[in-house]
Amino acid sequence: GEVIADGPATDMGELALGKNVLVAFMPWNGYNFEDSILISERILQDDVFTSIHIEEYEVAARDTKLGPEEITRDIPNVGEEALRNLDEAGIVYIGAEVQAGDILVGKITPKGESPMTPEEKLLRAIFGEKASDVRDTSLRLPPGDFGTVVDVRVFNRHGVDKDERALQIEREEVERLARDRDDELAILERNIYARLKSLIIGKAAVKGPKGVKAGSTITEELLDALSRGQWWQLALGEEAEAQAVEALHAQFEAQKKALVARFEDKVEKVRRGDDLPPGVMKMVKVFVAVKRKLQAGDKVAGRHGNKGVISKVIPCEDMPFLADGTPVDVVLNPLGVPSRMNVGQILETHMGWAARGLGVKIDEALQQYRRSGDLTPVQEAMRLAYGDEAYEDALAGRDEASFVEAAESVTKGVPIATPVFDGAKEADVNDALMRAGFDVSGQSVVYDGRTGERFARPVTVGMKYVLKLHHLVDDKIHARSTGPYSLVTQQPLGGKAQFGGQRLGEMEVWALEAYGAAYTLQEMLTVKSDDVAGRTKVYESIVKGEDNFEAGVPESFNVLVKEVRGLGLNMELLDAEEDE
Repeated sequence: GEVIADGPATDMGELALGKNVLVAFMPWNGYNFEDSILISERILQDDVFTSIHIEEYEVAARDTKLGPEEITRDIPNVGEEALRNLDEAGIVYIGAEVQAGDILVGKITPKGESPMTPEEKLLRAIFGEKASDVRDTSLRLPPGDFGTVVDVRVFNRHGVDKDERALQIEREEVERLARDRDDELAILERNIYARLKSLIIGKAAVKGPKGVKAGSTITEELLDALSRGQWWQLALGEEAEAQAVEALHAQFEAQKKALVARFEDKVEKVRRGDDLPPGVMKMVKVFVAVKRKLQAGDKVAGRHGNKGVISKVIPCEDMPFLADGTPVDVVLNPLGVPSRMNVGQILETHMGWAARGLGVKIDEALQQYRRSGDLTPVQEAMRLAYGDEAYEDALAGRDEASFVEAAESVTKGVPIATPVFDGAKEADVNDALMRAGFDVSGQSVVYDGRTGERFARPVTVGMKYVLKLHHLVDDKIHARSTGPYSLVTQQPLGGKAQFGGQRLGEMEVWALEAYGAAYTLQEMLTVKSDDVAGRTKVYESIVKGEDNFEAGVPESFNVLVKEVRGLGLNMELLDAEEDE
């Protein structure tokens, strides 16, 4: 269970999901009003919060009542341009850059004798084509998504013939497994033959392969003259030594056999069909990766529940800067602290500021050491940072090289851990700030990046841990023109996943009523929502280039009438004409 290497979200074997950034607590032209957050362009340029997201899209070819669905490149009524990223099997290439609406996997489904739409009738009459008996049900990239295809997996049912793409993926997988097997075998041989060499070198050989005299001593030259396989034929006189060689040979053969068996088992698994759900003949999964930089609308948070949305990305030169010219990375609103009482974030900022200051001191001492060769300033800076007790325990006994290495690892800031419920007290924070050479208030003089003028008051500045949350504006942004409607109420569906509309609820209706916006309200509640006849008329008038329409009865009203009838009250509507 020991960590042997850092992964994408760890640092020195510890979980590290965020980044340390330089933060100032101050208002900035209203851009950090109500928990908004202002960030510097440096964060984008240095890819501080850039992440890679891999989306998985899958499509299944089923066996339907009308016949099996087919994954193919031959799709009806689709131009060559739309098929440019597909191979001959109808599956997208790895490395293809895809946009919203692009076909990832071509699929056709047999259709029954369905009535033709007027457009189809017209096309048939013009081009005289016979009606195709299949319809296009291809997997397309959903609206708003884009990226690069990084992997494709094809799953086939037992007994179903594999297409060219599936065979190619299978070949690549088998080749990869063979390379792994060869590498493992090479490591095993290197290890075993090194052990064999140490066992037999300098010993007398009782007998051996052709050209080796009985009783001759085994030397490096003798072994180099023989092939590795012949080393096992060198028999030693001592019983115990001969047994050790024999045991090593048996171990080598057993491990080699196990390695080959493991390889064959894996290959068999790759070549075998897959267990798919009932009715599914074939399944294709496409993985699309996209790189997302931080942008306005993304959500970030600190460690203390202090979350917010980025309002603007500001050029580095416009950000507030410190007396030494360092621009801050993030500007947070101080009003986010008092009412919420999460003062931990301020203490964290102060401790981070002190840790960074101590790191700068160590860096300066190292530069002095490189110029003069005197280690004393580095030792003093490390003692100042860690305190006498920790310094004596962990650092005092080290040689010069390892001491300098330890110092170099903390030049960006001395790591600090603070236990839960027993964290750094005010006195500890003050002590750390003093050791770093800062004012005990933890505040610094800050200048306006746009005018160069000093701000009227000192500002709390420090290092803070900031995390990027998985609420990205790219995943949330959504727009709809026409789309699917609910069957019962005939109102547009809701939500991005259903390509739905924005709900105009009771409160929004009250607002429009209060403004007296009668015409807006009328079309919101009828032709833009669930007046079926009205919707069609609006479409027709737009096509004809007219700009007048009539609003009818919303379908939801008819639903209400039906529900009232269900209660046993016969409610009927009278038209105005009939009424007269």
